[in-house]
Amino acid sequence: MERVCIIVDSGNFYHLVLKKLNIQDIDFDFEKFVNFLADGREIIKEGKRFYVATVRENYESKQAMSRQTMLFTTLSGSRWVIKTSKLKTRIEKIKVDKRMVDCQKLLNLGINEIEYIRSREKGIDVKMATDLIIGAIDKKYDTAILISSDTDLVPALDLVRLRLKTKIEYIGFSISKNDTCEKTKPVPRMIGKTDIQRVLVESDIRPFIIKKLF
Repeated sequence: MERVCIIVDSGNFYHLVLKKLNIQDIDFDFEKFVNFLADGREIIKEGKRFYVATVRENYESKQAMSRQTMLFTTLSGSRWVIKTSKLKTRIEKIKVDKRMVDCQKLLNLGINEIEYIRSREKGIDVKMATDLIIGAIDKKYDTAILISSDTDLVPALDLVRLRLKTKIEYIGFSISKNDTCEKTKPVPRMIGKTDIQRVLVESDIRPFIIKKLF
């Protein structure tokens, strides 16, 4: 039987799929989802792997921290491997120019630059790449099912596929539920750098939303 390892890039999946559908990750059944993706194939020991940035503790994040703790408890109970990194926050600047709507109004007010706070995961892609490579070297799996559209993983995918002769299955998405966000589409570069490609749409995702009693 084909052996699979399932790599879930939590942040990437949230922004590309769950956020579009107005779903919190605690309300998504990851266990049923990966069994659906495995489709009868053997999920290896420690083959359900969840990569996520931890929420920093502050007054505004208490609710988010509580949700994340509940999610970790649920996943751990189903024997998931949870790999974490810190969520880094920094101030970034954007120059006001013609790319912005009503840029001239801002310039007339003397606003030439806008500062905003941006949070980014640090080190998640490195941990995913490392685990993909080590698992392939040790021949722990035949196929890695990748739920991530992060093109920073491409060098690792090339190594796993071309040097170590192990398959990568890319799970892409086509989601456009939330009109305020750009449509999620499969990433062409990830399609070209993997052996198997599956594109899931909203109707594929809906069955894994946990229904609330109230």
